[in-house]
Amino acid sequence: MSLSANAKNPARMRYLLVGSLALNFALVGAAGSVAYERTSANPVPLQPVIGIKHTIGQRMDLMVASLPPSDAKVMRAVLRADASQLAAAETQLRLSQETVRSSLRAEPFNPAAVRQALAETDAARDRFFQLVHNVIASATVQMSPEGRQTIADWPVRRRNAVVTQ
Repeated sequence: MSLSANAKNPARMRYLLVGSLALNFALVGAAGSVAYERTSANPVPLQPVIGIKHTIGQRMDLMVASLPPSDAKVMRAVLRADASQLAAAETQLRLSQETVRSSLRAEPFNPAAVRQALAETDAARDRFFQLVHNVIASATVQMSPEGRQTIADWPVRRRNAVVTQ
């Protein structure tokens, strides 16, 4: 029976054992810490996503805020005049999108119903954006060249702007 070189040196074996135990304790501690954080009764609160605006009102508010004061006043007046139509068109679009989701989840699955729901959503989206475009066109007729330029550049400015709540 032959002994390995490590077995002949008991001091070296002790150091290897202590090092191995320390490494194992560190790994177990890290795994335990992660498990504890995941099951903690007080999870870390997530920050809200800043800058995501979902309704036409929120988006138009961003646009109006970027305009010179006199042009913002014009845009607000046109928006107020068409607010009920815009809200109704946006609601119809959201409802048609929900119909698509429902038809996709339906059992038994009906591909014809999905196609019909998608076609209705396309038509609702077209009606909605036609109204938005009409509002913008109606307002820009009464605006200064600076205001029209601001609207022309608005998506670029919006992407570069820092929005706070």
